[in-house]
Amino acid sequence: MATEVRPVPEGYRTITPSLTIHECARAIEFYKEAFGAVERSRFEGPGGKVWHAEIMIGDSIVMLNDEFPDYGSLAPTTIGGTSVALWAYVEDVDEAYARAVKAGAEADMEPDDMFWGDRMCALRDPFGHKWTIATHVEDVGPEDMKRRQEAMMKGVSA
Repeated sequence: MATEVRPVPEGYRTITPSLTIHECARAIEFYKEAFGAVERSRFEGPGGKVWHAEIMIGDSIVMLNDEFPDYGSLAPTTIGGTSVALWAYVEDVDEAYARAVKAGAEADMEPDDMFWGDRMCALRDPFGHKWTIATHVEDVGPEDMKRRQEAMMKGVSA
């Protein structure tokens, strides 16, 4: 009896981030220490480079691989930056921030309360990827959010 194949495999979300990293094996160890990641799988390619790996952070899978320049697969540290950031919700943003910085992440913004009801911080991992980590601390209605945003924008110069 044939079983129906699911269009989204069990355990995955409809969008799954995939990170290209210089020194992927070292990055996996960093993510374990900094974010409590659990390694799900790792497949090595030529020269022992990581062809494909998967880690689990909370309930989300993140795919990872080493750079393979011949295939156009380059890391942020090679291209000089990234326009992509990963957003992770956690139980305690302050604890997660301290843990990530201790593990070697660079702080771009310390934890702070945001007008939309999150307490969040911003980090850059040692491999050039940007992370926003947040804890949702308050449900904010549309009117309050608009008022809070306008108050915040008064203090921001263009």
